[in-house]
Amino acid sequence: MKNKWYWAFKYIFFGPALRVWNRPWSKGMDNIPEEGPAILASNHQAVMDSFYFPLLCPRQITFLAKSEYFTTPGLVGRMQKWFFSSVGQEPIERDTSTAGDAMLTTAQKVLKRGDLFGIYPEGTRSPDGRVYKGRSGMARIAMLTGEKVIPVAMHDSRKANPIGSWIPRPTRVGVVIGEPIDPHAWAAEHNMNPEDHDTARAFTDYFMRHLADLADKPYVDVYASDVKASLAAGHGYPEGAEY
Repeated sequence: MKNKWYWAFKYIFFGPALRVWNRPWSKGMDNIPEEGPAILASNHQAVMDSFYFPLLCPRQITFLAKSEYFTTPGLVGRMQKWFFSSVGQEPIERDTSTAGDAMLTTAQKVLKRGDLFGIYPEGTRSPDGRVYKGRSGMARIAMLTGEKVIPVAMHDSRKANPIGSWIPRPTRVGVVIGEPIDPHAWAAEHNMNPEDHDTARAFTDYFMRHLADLADKPYVDVYASDVKASLAAGHGYPEGAEY
């Protein structure tokens, strides 16, 4: 897929300024195929992860974007909808009973047309920079389609774009791309059935630990959303996620 607005934002409007301001670097970008479908699964440090990585990636990426970006009322809401629609992002309602099926349908559509599908397995931004337990949706997509999963580790994007900030700070941001992982080969190696839910869960846990190593961050075997809920309620970090 080639989107003119995606190209314009990358090379004219935002990209040049971000290259000067944050001096982004990358390692392992040749692990992304020059053509054909693949799943790009990244840790999630900041809203601008979806700017820094596409800026460096030679191909266009389609990410799932939370539906609020497309439905927020008012001028800001209309601007958000226009921007995310213009760059080819796909809306997803994360908190509904049909969210999983919608994600699978969207992912298959993107992959079948030979494009790169980007996803954040943690499901939300890390509250403190560590890599948290992944949701199994990424693995379900991989096991269903058989497409390779490429780990993407963001470095210091949280320092450049802390939660709640609008203007990036002049911190250097990096992206490390790991080697592609064949989900069906992984399942066969571990004597597991690609169609079983337990396989998706095991693959997700394996992948997130590997991703934490690439990001040079501790791995936390707790969902980031549960940690955020506990912190918001004033209960501090839940057991197993102490910081």
